[in-house]
Amino acid sequence: MHKSGFVNIIGNPNVGKSTLMNAFVGERLSIITSKAQTTRHRILGIVNGDDFQVILSDTPGIIKPAYELQTSMMDFVKSAFEDADVLLYMVEIGEKGLKDEIFFERIKNSKIPVLLLLNKIDTTEQEFLEEQIQYWQGLLPKVEIHPISALENFNVKEVFERILELLPEGPAYYPKDQLTDKPERFFVNEIIREKILLLYKKEIPYAVEVETEEFLEDEKIIRIRSVIMVERDSQKGIIIGHKGGALKKVGVEARKDLEKFFAKQVHIELYVKVNKNWRSSARQLKRFGYNN
Repeated sequence: MHKSGFVNIIGNPNVGKSTLMNAFVGERLSIITSKAQTTRHRILGIVNGDDFQVILSDTPGIIKPAYELQTSMMDFVKSAFEDADVLLYMVEIGEKGLKDEIFFERIKNSKIPVLLLLNKIDTTEQEFLEEQIQYWQGLLPKVEIHPISALENFNVKEVFERILELLPEGPAYYPKDQLTDKPERFFVNEIIREKILLLYKKEIPYAVEVETEEFLEDEKIIRIRSVIMVERDSQKGIIIGHKGGALKKVGVEARKDLEKFFAKQVHIELYVKVNKNWRSSARQLKRFGYNN
């Protein structure tokens, strides 16, 4: 008997969805930072065993969209409801519900199994944890509640085993040696974007998109050329920094992670271009893979 299916992770920004996904897959597929809107796409991570294939989907955190890019991000979340065999609704201790009522109603009335994962329990006392479990049982009586700590790997294995129990029988959807549905360039872009999220303040990281124009791999080295897109000239100056210092730092930090990710020497060149108001342009969003 072989089991397979789609398991989609949803929740507010910063509740630990990407950390959980990486704990399941065992590879650093989703970028993790403490800033909201880190995940912009649906990223599939595939976990294979002899008799199962679990296709996990990490989705952007649920927000009320303020511009076209965010609307597109929420479309990824909507699609997560449509093709899931099991839904993982992730909340953190002390949280009161989703930032969007419509999504919350869909969870409440879901016809598929929903596991509510109460994350970051390593940061709280037992008494408050019990209160929280009661609170969520009152709000969502039909869901199964599992207290976890994705960061400390507490109860993660048990949740995975429960997912396997709930999955339908079926063949593998992807080759068994495949970890994700995303191409290599996607992860180059994500790693560079993560460094920008960590190294720059305020609005800068959210106005940035990264496009890898060249990815050439030979036996010993991968040569990468990537362009960092910003919306305004002033942002370009900030990204580059004094005498190119800030951009150089992004390159150095990204290279370290890329070498770990690809297990190979990496040479990376970064450029910065102004692409005015790309976040509000349907054509540009399509180019970057946001609008299907």
